[in-house]
Amino acid sequence: MRYSYEFKMYCVELYRQGKWAETPSGIKTKIFHDKIREWDRMEQARGPEVLMHADTNKIWSPEEKLELVSQVIAGASGKEVAYAAGIANGLLYRWVHRYKENGYNGLVNKKKGRPPKEPVTMNKQEPKPLTESEREELIRLRAENEQIKAEIEVIKKRIALRQERHAAQLKAKKQRSSKNSVKKDTD
Repeated sequence: MRYSYEFKMYCVELYRQGKWAETPSGIKTKIFHDKIREWDRMEQARGPEVLMHADTNKIWSPEEKLELVSQVIAGASGKEVAYAAGIANGLLYRWVHRYKENGYNGLVNKKKGRPPKEPVTMNKQEPKPLTESEREELIRLRAENEQIKAEIEVIKKRIALRQERHAAQLKAKKQRSSKNSVKKDTD
C-alpha cells in the first residue's frame, strides 16, 4: 500500500508521542507498527523529505552500492545503514548477498529483459595508446615469437630429412631384396 507523505508524518508524530495511528484495514497491526518505526528511523537519519514519494527511482552506481555494502561488512547495522541511505533494508541485504557471492561484479547492474534476436554488433573502439613498458614488452615478445618460429622451421627440416633418408633406405632395401629374390629363382 502506498501512503501519502502527510499520513506518514502524522503516524511518525503520534509514534513519538507514544501513541499509534489507526491501522489501515487489510494490514496486520504488527507489520504496520514496524513500518511506522522504520519511517521514524529514516526521518531521523535523513530528514522529513525521505518520506516523500520520488518521481523516479534512484539508480545506484556500483560504487555507491559498494560503499553501503562495505559499511555493513565492517560491522554497522544493516538496518541503520539502509535507513541512513533512504532505502529498504531488504534491498541492502540483497546487495550484500550479491557482493559476497560475486564480488564487485555482483553490484553492477545487469541488463534486464529478453535478449535481442539479432546479435549486437560491437562498435569498433580505438585502442588505447601503449605505455613505454607495454611497447618494450611487445617488442620482446615479437622477437621471441620470431625465434620460436625459426626453431620450428629447423625442426621441421630435420624431420623431413630423416623421413627422406628413411624412405631411401627402405627403397634400397627393397631393391636388394628384389635382386636377391630374382637370383634365387634362376638358380
